[in-house]
Amino acid sequence: MVSTGAVGDEVELAIEGVAHGGVFVARHGGDAESRGRVVFVPEVIPGERVRARLTQAGAKSFWRAEPIEILDASPHRRPHVWPQADINVPAAERPGGADFGHIALEHQRELKATVISDALRRMGGVEPGDLAVAPAGADETVDGTGWRTRVSLHVDEKGRIGPFASRSHEVVPVVDLPLATRAIAHAADRLTGAEPGRVDFVQPADGRVRILRRPAARRAHHKPETVVEVVDDREFRVDAGGFWQVHRLAAAALSAAVRAGLATAGGVDPDAAHLDLYGGVGLFAATLAELGGPRTRVTSVESDPAATEHAGDNLAEWVGARAVTGRVDRWMRQLADTASAAERSRLAAGVTLLDPPRAGAGREVVDAIAGLAPASVVYVACDPVALARDLATFRGHGYEPAVLRALDLFPNSHHVETVAILTRS
Repeated sequence: MVSTGAVGDEVELAIEGVAHGGVFVARHGGDAESRGRVVFVPEVIPGERVRARLTQAGAKSFWRAEPIEILDASPHRRPHVWPQADINVPAAERPGGADFGHIALEHQRELKATVISDALRRMGGVEPGDLAVAPAGADETVDGTGWRTRVSLHVDEKGRIGPFASRSHEVVPVVDLPLATRAIAHAADRLTGAEPGRVDFVQPADGRVRILRRPAARRAHHKPETVVEVVDDREFRVDAGGFWQVHRLAAAALSAAVRAGLATAGGVDPDAAHLDLYGGVGLFAATLAELGGPRTRVTSVESDPAATEHAGDNLAEWVGARAVTGRVDRWMRQLADTASAAERSRLAAGVTLLDPPRAGAGREVVDAIAGLAPASVVYVACDPVALARDLATFRGHGYEPAVLRALDLFPNSHHVETVAILTRS
């Protein structure tokens, strides 16, 4: 099948590999001018041969295509866990958020490990070895469903309620929410009378679903409810609409990964000073403090004032713990200008942990952390490319990863979490 490279053309493609961002790689084999052109295709699996329609083509350095038909299926293909997101449903009617749902769960994890490893090698200059992506915990479901304790649905001007369509802002009404907990799926199914805007469903540790309505036409002025999450018998207070890990097992899994990684890298010095950057409500600050003991000095830095207030309460049992509100880059610049020699010495003996947003920390923050010369750096990453880029900067300062652990905290989607423990080489 020959294509001139125009949007709308149909092509046959052999899927060669997986790329960052939940898409897969093929190369167009048409005329001489376009031979070897990279084509990104969603909802397929490496090894498959597919018929696809070009959605971005022409003079672009790469093309994009939507699959129409699977001609030769991978042995790892399974019925989609969310039937409405299956390839047989028109693309405009498929809900987003489960872009790996057609792939057997173990193979999803193999593909995610490939994405992380490729990013670390190409952008970080790091050889990850035989990296594996582990499930969130022993209580994970066999098909990777039922894990979302936070779900956002949208209401359009026609009153339709549902998630956005894949790669779109069009609302798609759905009959089920298989990635959500049963309680949230039930609450969403019963929702009526919502105004245009967004509706958030939150199920904290007590099991009761909170429904947060966020109409587009007006802003809510009521004080948000405080809910309680529990990790290893420790309670954390957080605004119902505030940030908390989405997977019901994620917070415990990440805390355990940090503890295990630091044990390998030399532990936590109880006499040192430690930092928890992008600290939220203090989950990782509490992890560091538990490892260091009752005298631990740990500072949590978070830009959201409400989260900082909760972090202060959540860390109250440690007299050396404090939570401050500030943008991490600005706060680190101020620390560099004002820290005493004694404080610098304690920070150099301590752990700096960072859990940045998807875009990563960036060079300025990494340089500032390296300037403090902490004994260990813990990087909790939700984006492999951002992690690899920041690791390259850390390596320029003499830090190398001593531990790399990947966790599947977003089953049936392309997202994956990585915990890296860095020490000076």
